[in-house]
Amino acid sequence: MSMTIMSKTHGQWRTNVSLCDGETERGERMRWNLRMKAAELGVWKSTEMRRRLAEAGLEISAGKMSALWTGTPTSIRLDDLDIICHVLDCEPNELLIREPEAVAARRPAKEKISIVGGQIITPRLGRIRSLPPA
Repeated sequence: MSMTIMSKTHGQWRTNVSLCDGETERGERMRWNLRMKAAELGVWKSTEMRRRLAEAGLEISAGKMSALWTGTPTSIRLDDLDIICHVLDCEPNELLIREPEAVAARRPAKEKISIVGGQIITPRLGRIRSLPPA
């Protein structure tokens, strides 16, 4: 599920986009495409990318850069995403790519509907309750 989080730091409101294991609000998986976009510009190492980001005004720790470079981040500040897109000369949708096929593969199969005695019986999730005493 995607969530936007507002936090106040040093008197300034900051917006974070939480990717939560790469899923969007509609349940679609997201693929983080930073390395491919960097490779298109000839940036092959995270240290080079970190240097370019620093030149653009975004100081990232080595640990955070490693996490951005090697995997899908769980959240990223929109300010940071804006600078990353500026450095890579791309749009956010080129870094965050939807993968609806991956979500479809993870969805459970639909329950079968049975007809018993002329009534349609659809299984329901949840606690089975007994009838109240008569």
